[in-house]
Amino acid sequence: MSERELNRIEVLSDVVQGRMSAVAAASVLGLSRRQVHRLLKTFQADGPAAIRHKARGRPSNNRIDPAVREFALTLIRERYADFGPTFAAEKLAEDHGLKVSRETLRKWMQDAGIWLSRKQRRTFHQPRRRRDCYGELVQIDGSDHAWFEERGPACTLLAFVDDATSTLMHLEFVASESTFSYFGALERYLAAHGRPVAFYSDKHSVFRVAKQGAKSGHGMTQFGRALNDLNIEILCANSSQAKGRVERANRTLQDRLVKELRLAGVCDMAAGNAILPRFLARHNAKFAKAPLRADNLHRSLNMEPERLREILCFRDERYVTRQLAFSYERQRIILAENDITRALPGKYVDTYEFPDGRFEVRWKGVSLPYSVFDK
Repeated sequence: MSERELNRIEVLSDVVQGRMSAVAAASVLGLSRRQVHRLLKTFQADGPAAIRHKARGRPSNNRIDPAVREFALTLIRERYADFGPTFAAEKLAEDHGLKVSRETLRKWMQDAGIWLSRKQRRTFHQPRRRRDCYGELVQIDGSDHAWFEERGPACTLLAFVDDATSTLMHLEFVASESTFSYFGALERYLAAHGRPVAFYSDKHSVFRVAKQGAKSGHGMTQFGRALNDLNIEILCANSSQAKGRVERANRTLQDRLVKELRLAGVCDMAAGNAILPRFLARHNAKFAKAPLRADNLHRSLNMEPERLREILCFRDERYVTRQLAFSYERQRIILAENDITRALPGKYVDTYEFPDGRFEVRWKGVSLPYSVFDK
């Protein structure tokens, strides 16, 4: 029995035993006096079981035929398996003339295991412990924002955050998140701090190849190839929560840095980059944490500037045809004929595109002369 029915039995028992009047019972149960008398008559004749609702355990008179339910679920499994209940109900009504309310259909789909409620679909992200040492893991990310508000165009702020200490290692305004933007920021980071053990990023196309089966590029982005040459590991997070330190740093910067830029009257990227070192020092003095261990795992660069420029550029391979030519960026590149290039048809040459616009073609490290064919 329900709680309401048990309460009625208790009150009616008090009325039968003379401990309560029918008027008082009507007030307690929220019923009229006449209805209380009817319940008393039934209670005295058939006992407490008579108070139980007569329709309990019986199917509803308004129930939908089970065959209709099975037909609807069959259609959903065959055609609308990934549809939500609301959209599926619309399609059943429009295309099949089967009108079922979305809530009824939602319950059917949940009972059949086709649809999971929002609560069932909810995922939980456990916090990840900080790395122990400074320079062991550096989180990197780009934040698109109206950093100069209405005073200048929107741009992107590249942020490098140490995982062990939450220290802002490097900030830089760039036009957009691109490979060359990250190359420039990385070069300045390496000059200031050295090589960290690993970088932690999202799955932006700069860091991760979207098509794992891609035949070109050896399954690695240009930024990933550069880090591999520098002996720095690149890790890609599966969720924004996993790289929460740089995400929270971006939110803080979108508040504090925007206001600092406003107070300084900064309205372009050049002026913004000029005041970032001063902002960086103040921010780290206030918010940086002490690492669990005092070791600094940054390694010295130990590399000639020219060698670093060859790493931080866009490198690729191109197949040389019998005409000593290959295509690059919708252009036809013609190699000059000499003792080296005569043996190159059918082989691959290396192309180097530098951030300053220079372009070189090399074979085993030897630069080759070329010209661009004007179609």
